[in-house]
Amino acid sequence: MNIMDFNVKKLAADAGTFLSRAVQFTEEKLGQAEKTELDAHLENLLSKAECTKIWTEKIMKQTEVLLQPNPNARIEEFVYEKLDRKAPSRINNPELLGQYMIDAGTEFGPGTAYGNALIKCGETQKRIGTADRELIQTSALNFLTPLRNFIEGDYKTIAKERKLLQNKRLDLDAAKTRLKKAKAAETRASSEQELRITQSEFDRQAEITRLLLEGISSTHAHHLRCLNDFVEAQMTYYAQCYQYMLDLQKQLGRCFPSNYCNNNQTSVAPAPSASSNVIGSSALTSTSGLVITSPSNLIDLKECSGSRKARVLYDYDAANSSELSLLADEVITVFSVVGMDSDWLMGERGNQKGRVPITYLELLN
Repeated sequence: MNIMDFNVKKLAADAGTFLSRAVQFTEEKLGQAEKTELDAHLENLLSKAECTKIWTEKIMKQTEVLLQPNPNARIEEFVYEKLDRKAPSRINNPELLGQYMIDAGTEFGPGTAYGNALIKCGETQKRIGTADRELIQTSALNFLTPLRNFIEGDYKTIAKERKLLQNKRLDLDAAKTRLKKAKAAETRASSEQELRITQSEFDRQAEITRLLLEGISSTHAHHLRCLNDFVEAQMTYYAQCYQYMLDLQKQLGRCFPSNYCNNNQTSVAPAPSASSNVIGSSALTSTSGLVITSPSNLIDLKECSGSRKARVLYDYDAANSSELSLLADEVITVFSVVGMDSDWLMGERGNQKGRVPITYLELLN
């Protein structure tokens, strides 16, 4: 027998087997043929494996969304992974925000209160961006990769053996059907022999499948360890972010006076406005948690024709020649001028004189 004849006979046998399985499957669906049921233990194992696969896929996909919200970036990373190439490094959102803040602060002037605060905030945002990058790398290695390995490795093997078990079960039931239909003694003997073979093959495949499915418990134990690693990575990330923001808050607190702070919350002094006419050392806490200063000293100053000393709360750059530039912590002389906007006072430092915003001042006794 040459190779071509062997291949032709094999193809014919395979076609016959496929047709036999198709007929058996169709008759089972129509209720015209009996079906061998799997034992309860094996059915429970199959159900547990399917449940594990479904929830692992959902958890894995949602974790990817959590770590990388940008769908286009996820697709790009998926393509590079399939090509077995490293995806190009890209700046993340906190790092980008941090860079914008630093650039803005540099242009406004590091010597100004706002510019200095922007630079400090930008540096902190970049640190958070680095921590975010470390969280993604650690979570991908210790959590996502094991889940993906299960879906693309272990479960594919289980699904393959489960499909093979289904085929062996169809072969067994088809053999039972042919035995029932056999009339002649010779035909019955042949059918009985076929039944013994298919029964043996089915039992062997059921045992192989059962052994694989029992490994799901070990998979759960492994995924539990991976979950613990993920939680520790998140804990480290959030602890770092909290510490970064705590340090930033302390740095910003040194930029502003104590009467703008309450319960470790620092409030940036607002730009001059009619609703923000606050000056003086006494403070009142609003229902929103912000701290405002009592206007009583301002009223006294407005009504008095004389001048008072005031401490500058933080730097101020004059917008034009009618204003006076200020340096934090310096003491200047201030007085009111009839007809001047209520947001402003006249400030005097030596021979220099100009308008100054009242929200940048603390009236001294």
